[in-house]
Parts: sequence; C-alpha cells; structure tokens
Amino acid sequence: MQHYDIIVAGGGFTGAAAAIAAARQGLSVLLAEESNCLGGAAATALVNPFMPFFTPVRPKAGERFTLLSRGIFEEICGELVELTTTIHGADFRYARQPLATFSEEYLKVVLNRMTRRAGVQLLFHTRVIAARTTDGKITALTLSNQSGLTEVSSDYFIDCTGDADVAVMAGFPTHLGREADSLCQPMTLCFRVGDVNLPLFYQNRALMQEKYKELQQSGEITNVRENVLVFNTISDSVIHFNTTRVVKHNPTSAAEVTEAEIIAREQVMEMLHFLRRYVPGCEHATLLQTAMHIGVRESRMIDGEYCLTQEDLLACRKFEDGIAACNYDIDIHNPEGSGTSHYYFPPNEYYTIPYRCLLPRGSKNLLVAGRCISSTHEAQASYRIMPVVCTLGEAAGVAASVAKKQGACVGEANVDEIRRLLRANGAVID
Repeated sequence: MQHYDIIVAGGGFTGAAAAIAAARQGLSVLLAEESNCLGGAAATALVNPFMPFFTPVRPKAGERFTLLSRGIFEEICGELVELTTTIHGADFRYARQPLATFSEEYLKVVLNRMTRRAGVQLLFHTRVIAARTTDGKITALTLSNQSGLTEVSSDYFIDCTGDADVAVMAGFPTHLGREADSLCQPMTLCFRVGDVNLPLFYQNRALMQEKYKELQQSGEITNVRENVLVFNTISDSVIHFNTTRVVKHNPTSAAEVTEAEIIAREQVMEMLHFLRRYVPGCEHATLLQTAMHIGVRESRMIDGEYCLTQEDLLACRKFEDGIAACNYDIDIHNPEGSGTSHYYFPPNEYYTIPYRCLLPRGSKNLLVAGRCISSTHEAQASYRIMPVVCTLGEAAGVAASVAKKQGACVGEANVDEIRRLLRANGAVID
C-alpha cells in the first residue's frame, strides 16, 4: 500500500492550495481529483470571475485596496497575469486584471505548474469511494480510477471535495443546507454565448432585463431567477451567463443532480432563444459551451469544533485562532425560488474564520476545507467564494504539516505556529 504524509481529496482552489502548502513544508502529498484538471468550480462549472475579496482597510503603499485573500491565492493570480501577458501581450485588457475575468484554461496550466513545482503527486480521473476509520482516525482511503480500486494510506487527510465526501465516508457528522428545512442555495449551470456585438449588447442591457421580467410574467420564461446575470470573458465577442437557477434539488443526491442538469440545460436553450429574438447585439448569438458540471453553491457542512454563524459575521468577529479573512457579502440565492438577498459589510470591516471550523468533531487526523467547513447556512453564503476557500485550503495544508511535525492530532496542532507560517507566506489572517 502506497503511503503519504498527507492525502488531499479534491483539486479545486481549496485542494490545490492545501496540497501546495503542505508539500512546501517538505511533506509527501497526494492530490486526488475526479476530473481531468485542477481548478474545481472555475474549471468544471465555469464559475467566473472572482467575487470581491478586498477592503479599503490599511492598503499597502500604491494600492487602492487591501486584498484579504493573499498567500497562495495571490500567487495564483500573479501566475495567471504572467501567462496571460505572455500569450496576449502586456496591452491586452485582461492581462493585468485577473480579478475582473480570467481564462480557466490558463488557470488549469498555472495550477499544474504550481503543484508540480511544489512536489505534489497528482492523480486525475480519481475518486475517493471509501474511508477506513478507527476511533476518529482515518487509516486509508480507497481510490477508484482507470487502474481499478487502490487503497492508499496517510498520516493526515484533507477533505477538499466541497461536499464533505471524505468526512461522510469516515463517519463524521454533517448537516445539509439551511437549518430549518435542509434546502440549499440553488444550483446554476453556467454557459457561454459567442458571436455577440458586445457594445450593442451592453447599450441595451437595461432593455434586456425589462423584457426578461415581462416574459417571466407571461410564462414564456420559466426560469425563476429574478434577472439575467451576465459577465465578460477575455474574448471581445463572447459573454458569460451565470443565470440558470434550479431550486429544491439536493446537491448530494445523484438522481437530483441529474435532474438539475437536465432542467438547467433546458433553461439555457430558453435563454438562447430569448437572446436571439429580443436582445440587440445577440441576433446571431451562438451557444458555445455549457459547463460540464452544474455549479453548486451549498451542500453539506461538517459539524465542527466551532460553528461559524451569521452573528459572528455581522459582528465582524476576529478569532484568536483565525486562519482566513473575508468580507464578501452574505449573498443568499433563494433556495425556494426567485430573489437574492444581500448583506454588505461596512467599509473597512471584515471577519476571520477560526481554525476550529476546519476540524470535524472528534477527528484525529482529518481536516476539512472549502465551502463545507463548519458553519450555518447564512455564514456559508459569504465565505463560499473561490478566493476565500483557497485561503482555507492553504490553512489546512499548513495545519496538517504542523500536526505532522508535532506528531499531534489535528485538534492539538500548534495554532500559533500555523498562523506564523501563514503570515510568513503573506496570508491575511487578522
């Protein structure tokens, strides 16, 4: 049986950062990802761009804002800029703006390079299907891929699956969605449309929104989302839509996710007809791509040593064991239908996320990072964005390495040392 110091399950922003951080501490790390690339929601669900992760508080010299997601995430952005500039030239409008939009294809290459430089062993097309656990300690995982079933062991494990899959397999408790009824935020299938006259499209954006609402009322539009959510891409003739909405489907049920994918693709066709018929600039619009996986905003969250709450966020609480910072708004897409609610933090304010939220209750050697850490439905609606979960992954990778070097359980890892190492790599933790 192959043995590693640390095994990371899931290769999104969270898992990539966790693996890189741990490997940089000199440990042997296996990163298992079920798709054919790193990047997670950005790569497989076409989630783009990065949502805001900055505040005006105490900006560095020459900067307008302080970025709250730094460390490995800032390195990723830097390498995206470098690769984009190399290909398109320094004058390209998005060459120095990865925060506005980015190419997920370039991101896949950047994450490959960064993980391999750190010494991470990658396994694509690989899914964790079982965990062997004794008294709160995982001893081995069973992996499934083209080579068959393989059992691998490790001293420490990091669950970056987004759905807390490893935690569930190992027998640790979780909860689903909001507390009252377990409903999760809606799933969304992102898609790209080409052959668009962008200047004309944006001149008529308000008209598009008015016509969309009119057709919703008449029944011609069946999508329950309240408006059309659209973003730029790095192409001058392609627009990105994050506007389908599938409600009341369980993201952890294979049957319900299948149904959600089918519903969402019908909504895509409905939107394409709408664009070509009613929206100036889209008369010749062509559907270029739908994401290969429907986007999941929320599913399971672990029951951890601490549960982050909406009250913590509203108080902009700073925890003694804080390992990441965030001020993205509490952005809740209605789990039951139309409407999206927002709570925006005051200028210069933010909260931190405690290390204890990454600890499944009773775990000895498993950490969980990403959108499935221990929290309430409302708190998850803020920290779930890619920049923040990347910082959570980095914290988990550092924490696992500290625990390994101490020979300690994850709950007894030296938090001061974890925070020191995170600061040393430029992370913002308080």
